[in-house]
Amino acid sequence: MTTLLFKNASVVNEGHVVETDVLIENGRISQIARDISAPAAADCRVIDATGKHLLPGMIDDQVHFREPGFPKKGTIATESKAAVAGGITTYMEMPNVNPPTTTREALEEKYQRASQSSHANYAFYLGATNDNIDEIRRLDPNAACGVKVFMGASTGNMLVNDPETLNAIFADCPTLIATHCEDTPMINELEGIYREKYGDDVPIDAHAHIRSKEACLKSSQLAVNLAKKHGTRLHVLHLTTEDELYQFEPAKTLEALQQKQITAEACVHHLFFNRDDYDSKGTLIKCNPAIKEAHHQQALIQAVKDGVIDVIATDHAPHTFEEKQNTYFNAPAGLPLVQHALQVASQLNDVTLNRYARDTKTNPSRAFLFACAVKLSHHKPCL
Repeated sequence: MTTLLFKNASVVNEGHVVETDVLIENGRISQIARDISAPAAADCRVIDATGKHLLPGMIDDQVHFREPGFPKKGTIATESKAAVAGGITTYMEMPNVNPPTTTREALEEKYQRASQSSHANYAFYLGATNDNIDEIRRLDPNAACGVKVFMGASTGNMLVNDPETLNAIFADCPTLIATHCEDTPMINELEGIYREKYGDDVPIDAHAHIRSKEACLKSSQLAVNLAKKHGTRLHVLHLTTEDELYQFEPAKTLEALQQKQITAEACVHHLFFNRDDYDSKGTLIKCNPAIKEAHHQQALIQAVKDGVIDVIATDHAPHTFEEKQNTYFNAPAGLPLVQHALQVASQLNDVTLNRYARDTKTNPSRAFLFACAVKLSHHKPCL
């Protein structure tokens, strides 16, 4: 394995940017210091990084790698390779595959798959349903990075809409709860209105209204209230509206972030696109929750700057190009972002990329931008 020595790099680490050298031996960072001499190893490659930033590997807390069940869309092998290409060295993968990851046995099977094919470090969520509360109660907190609760429209049996079940999950879950927050009855009602008006030819920009800000707010309020009631560690995924931000406290330092019981996330596509982009991108940017108007986009960006939003993630969700070119109701929701999220995020004005930099010497897979707030089960990659 090639030994790498980066000279004079601007290293992003521990909330600071420092000009220093970094030595990598046997695939691990072995030294960070000024004026490191090149080892005598014959395969040592010295890279002059003067004027360039050297960033720790990122953690992405929300990806959909499609395995098992949908190999034409993606697999753990293909999507983890894309993640590494995009600078993401650790990912947390979601349970809405086929069969869904809603039992401890299915969770363990995913770990077995990843141990044989993943190119990056990995962790997996257990999925909640209306009838697997006993599985959640028996979950070893170290066996999953969290429990994913779809409080909005989902596929199969993964929509959790029973009030008693939701209350029990928030009361008894032994680990972090991550929620998709949209109110399904409100969405269904608006879908019916648009179908009555347009039939099957609903325009794509209606997506922002069908998956409305009111549906998002009602659901996230429910999640936050349940978390406060039970003292639950809650992470609200992919916020899309200005209206929801009042529920979350700012954390401007890593120490303040670590003390938060309720954290919030934005996704790259919601920071980078707004409703005007449907005109040129169409169903290619259809996602759930929907990309909304520009004022929501700007509010999310400001919330990142202010520390109200704690995590930026990708919600990487690949589909085939043919599927994405379907009509509004037939085109699946999701964008493939894991391979270029950093480049996209870096274009957001004044977003401080090193806010949550971590110590790359002691753990080179820790986050600098993504998923700093979420408890992670660490697993080594299969290379």
